[in-house]
Amino acid sequence: MTDNNVQPGSSQALPDGAIPAATLVIMRPCESGGADEILMVKRSRTMAFAAGAVVFPGGRIDPDDYRVAAEHGFAPDDAEAAARVAALRETLEETGLAVGWPTLAEEEVDRVRRALLSETLLSDILARRGDRLALDSLVPFARWCPNFKEARTFDTRFFAVEAPPHRHELTVEVAEHSHIFWASARETLAMADRGDVSIIFPTRRNLERLAQADNFLSFSVHAAAHPVELVTPWIETRGGETHLCIPSHLGYPVTSEPFERVRRG
Repeated sequence: MTDNNVQPGSSQALPDGAIPAATLVIMRPCESGGADEILMVKRSRTMAFAAGAVVFPGGRIDPDDYRVAAEHGFAPDDAEAAARVAALRETLEETGLAVGWPTLAEEEVDRVRRALLSETLLSDILARRGDRLALDSLVPFARWCPNFKEARTFDTRFFAVEAPPHRHELTVEVAEHSHIFWASARETLAMADRGDVSIIFPTRRNLERLAQADNFLSFSVHAAAHPVELVTPWIETRGGETHLCIPSHLGYPVTSEPFERVRRG
């Protein structure tokens, strides 16, 4: 039985008030071998959304992200291109890692990050420097818009990318985050199962999907084999138990979870 308020499957109808956002899964080889590590950040407990949860870097799409995308040859209203810009910008602001910016020298990263955090527009920084972002280095693989009444509604586009080489220590932007770490998808899921970290429903499902691939290349192949469709989870009764569900054709190995165990926001 399905909840009357939510239709199963993927839908292109966005919930009212959905906030456009982007997130970036940054993958690097593990020095000791094994599956690639992924950069994770822990949100501050003072945040209104996903307080204290471990998430991928990312955030809202700003109007200037559309401007930057247009200056890279995309249409002025290209939402996915703007999301690519936002994913790179938010990652730099939140972690100090300059992804997709090949001409930004490592010794310049901190200065540019501080300028962005001081509300200098990315478009102005790029214009002054004459730089271009490598927006095509990002691999799109998902788009989620959970419509949970307990939380803000974000229309989030997910991208994956290889981590650029860097020597400097990465640090969180303390206004929003409290901790940063690298771990494989399987390791982060194990930490959540032990109760060491908290992850919200979309993050768990995407970590499970990432855990199917050992490295960025194999995940890119997996992503190319599945469509990117808007995912709005729905409530359904299965075996007498209420579950939160997602579509079965988008590459996710786990497509439902008992509702009472779900962290929604």
